Amino acid sequence: MKGHLWYIKYPLADDSTRFITVATSRPETLFGDTGIAVHPDDPRYQDLIGKKVKHPFDGRLLPIVADTHSDPEKGSGAVKITPAHDFNDFGVGKRHGLEVRNILTQTAHLNDLVPEEYRGLDRFVARKKIVEDLKVGGLLEKIEDVQHTVPHGDRSGVIIEPLLMDQWYVNAKELAGPALKAVKEGQTTFVPAQWTNTYFEWLNNIEPWCISRQIWWGHRIPAWYGPDGFIFVEKNEEEAQISAKKHYGSSVTLTQDEDVLDTWFSSALWPFSTLGWPEKTPELKRYYPTDVLVTGFDIIFFWVARMMMMGLHFMKEVPFKTVYIHALVRDEKGQKMS
Repeated sequence: MKGHLWYIKYPLADDSTRFITVATSRPETLFGDTGIAVHPDDPRYQDLIGKKVKHPFDGRLLPIVADTHSDPEKGSGAVKITPAHDFNDFGVGKRHGLEVRNILTQTAHLNDLVPEEYRGLDRFVARKKIVEDLKVGGLLEKIEDVQHTVPHGDRSGVIIEPLLMDQWYVNAKELAGPALKAVKEGQTTFVPAQWTNTYFEWLNNIEPWCISRQIWWGHRIPAWYGPDGFIFVEKNEEEAQISAKKHYGSSVTLTQDEDVLDTWFSSALWPFSTLGWPEKTPELKRYYPTDVLVTGFDIIFFWVARMMMMGLHFMKEVPFKTVYIHALVRDEKGQKMS
């Protein structure tokens, strides 16, 4: 979509007459900045690596770090690092030990970590005010028109805002090993065979799987919190109470986590959970594993790979012998009809 790059000047901490200019498409996240990154081989910034700049508004000192995330060919070659509000920046922040500073609420308004005159402003209202204030302060170098990718919600059409929150994760890499091995050994085959490569690509590059969701429906996370925040993960509340009593020495009030499981986590259990598992039912013995799974190529990772991982982990056997992949039915705009 059409957008802009705002070129913002950050004064050096040890020389207020010198600046480093960064280009950003999201000036509203400025208060979440905790560093500036330049490419280690960019000759323009060699003498600045290791120095610090002053934040344009609150005066915080931000380190200039060398990181290959910065592309010398894009913008000014220097980028502001906002670990709490950008996936790539989060990685840069971890590599360089930068502070993680969350400046947005869950409704995309600026929170109490920003100067008082910006608190409570909607992100796009804040954008306008920040840009105007940068102009007044002589710190806005220029504005450039760009065409860039901006993620939107599938249903709402609203621009998605990355936000750091506590979540539950599964060590997917550990689960992926047996799932990769099973297909390599021919225990499960893909038809057409070309989709095997898609399966391998996903599992060879798998990341920790976030399985918690902040929505109203779904299977509740089986975790309960004690009065001091200690976590008890059990099959049910009764078992959580037993564990809590052992931990505290007496009965206490427990609060269950309000999040629910990712629907793909629940769906990953489908081949055996629908047959009475964890009980050893006649249906489970007869119908697991099944012969053929028929599905679209768009959910090879989201569903097929995860059923493979869960089936091998809990049942010690692949959930299906053949995966038949079909095309998608799309509308006149190319959107899938499902």
